[in-house]
Amino acid sequence: MNDSNVFLMISIFAISALIVNSIGIYVIYRNMKWVEKYKEYFMCFAAGVLISAPLISAFPEAIEKNHNAGFAALIGFVFMLFSNKLIKHHTKQEELAFGITAIQGIGIHSLLDGIIYTVTFSASIFTGLVSGIGLVIHEFTEGVITFSVLVKGGIKTKKAILYAFLVAGLTTPVGAFVAYPLVKRLSDSTLGLALGFVVGVLIYISAAHLLPEAKAHEKKHSMVALCLGIVLSLAMSFLH
Repeated sequence: MNDSNVFLMISIFAISALIVNSIGIYVIYRNMKWVEKYKEYFMCFAAGVLISAPLISAFPEAIEKNHNAGFAALIGFVFMLFSNKLIKHHTKQEELAFGITAIQGIGIHSLLDGIIYTVTFSASIFTGLVSGIGLVIHEFTEGVITFSVLVKGGIKTKKAILYAFLVAGLTTPVGAFVAYPLVKRLSDSTLGLALGFVVGVLIYISAAHLLPEAKAHEKKHSMVALCLGIVLSLAMSFLH
């Protein structure tokens, strides 16, 4: 597929992430109880996609491009692990500091999401699709979490909506569009390392962020939602 079509797919998914994130912010603003009731299902489904899609599609492709991609995946996972530890360390402060520091972490995470779209679609359209679907779905809960964190941090409701949109929503397409001209110049070998790094990041998001959060508020059919996410990844792999 030519560069213009790759850029189109990146744009579609980056903008979709922005829209879904914004929907999450709006829905929790309008109906807190409904979101609290069902958000675990969204997280489990997204976790199923994000833990299976990288392993069955992105990682094999990364290894094909560069046999050291496994080391890059490990670095991606460890990078997210220590980044998260650092953020958690700072969020032990008073409520306003908690809100400010937490949204810094969410902003970096969302920016990285945009870069992930660019790297995965630059590797192949199929890899971008299977990874992108899980990321777009998890944007809903990310919007919900960002708004909740800001309100908990003492930010007024209307300002929380605006800040959540800027920090969690808008940063994703910004990350994608800024990264595109840089990723486009990468050699296949370097792209393999970048894709390996992304695999580590995606597995961390699923295993250490989405699943524990869903487990803490486990619902009756949470594991069904997780398995449906895995089935979706497998189905797309077989269709491909």
